[in-house]
Amino acid sequence: MSAAKTTVGSTGLRKSAILLVSIEPDLAAGILSEMDRELIRDVSVEIARLEGVTREERDTVLEDFLRNTMQLDVTAQGGLPAARDLLNRVLEPAEAGKVLEALEAATRSLPFGFLRKADPGNLTTFLQDEHPQTVALVLSYLPPPQAAEILQGLPHSRQVDIVRRISTMEVTSPEVLQQVEGALEKRLSSLFAEDLRRAGGVKAVASILNLTDRPTERGILDALEEQDPQMVDSIRKLMFVFEDIKRVDDHGVQIILKDVETMQLALALKVADEELKAKFFRNMSKRAQELLREEMEYMGPQRLSDVEAAQQSIVEVVRKYEDLGDIVIEGRGSSRIVV
Repeated sequence: MSAAKTTVGSTGLRKSAILLVSIEPDLAAGILSEMDRELIRDVSVEIARLEGVTREERDTVLEDFLRNTMQLDVTAQGGLPAARDLLNRVLEPAEAGKVLEALEAATRSLPFGFLRKADPGNLTTFLQDEHPQTVALVLSYLPPPQAAEILQGLPHSRQVDIVRRISTMEVTSPEVLQQVEGALEKRLSSLFAEDLRRAGGVKAVASILNLTDRPTERGILDALEEQDPQMVDSIRKLMFVFEDIKRVDDHGVQIILKDVETMQLALALKVADEELKAKFFRNMSKRAQELLREEMEYMGPQRLSDVEAAQQSIVEVVRKYEDLGDIVIEGRGSSRIVV
């Protein structure tokens, strides 16, 4: 086995991890076999921590590596199982076991990292009787998809209290974190560690609620609004932004366009990326496309505040049709859900 000594920065490690979980396992194992032991360990840790890889990021990495000479896995996932599978293909069982021990130790050193492998349903049951502040602290450190699933399983009254506590949460002292983590880990000692997502504040709440089903989201925010309208307003502004219209299907975009003036859309698209612009254009008639292009071409410099106001008005149209059940959005509560 060749083992060229290589030094890779954090960005390079992430790219390597994305590459290895995106290609066929046999090919990935062959690439790993050409690395030295230290680099294998570092890349394996990165694979176990890998999260939030977009299709665009993955495609860029793959294009840089080998364009059309490999079969891609479009459902690539990171995590400890992926790291374990690759290591077992490359190393002898004893060596793979040692690297995995170091890998698990590295991830377990992160606050609440041991909860990442826990089944959300089991965690919901476990947290049912914990103090709301403890639950809020735990959820703020978990990845939003896992936190959202746990939150949905809790009683409504506790959902509202916990969301309020996450929204107002400030920096937690290391001593408190250690105490809470130690107590939980003793009761959940069979769980593996995998990842940490530092969170807290209204942004964390928005990320979690974006992934809950619509009834859960509405119920929590409506109840919380009675206690703190300003906080709920801040959460709602973060929950669905103009760029998220990319997640609305084509039929939904056509519905939205019926309520949007050409000048308003041109202003909103002033600072939008090409993907979002294309999303709107392909759902318009040829004549409407021409009018929009003309409006955008002849529109001079605009204040950013005006652009943001135009975007927000379109977001409000989206939310209106979302509440009516006329729009399909990818990624809310399931891979595809009508809301």
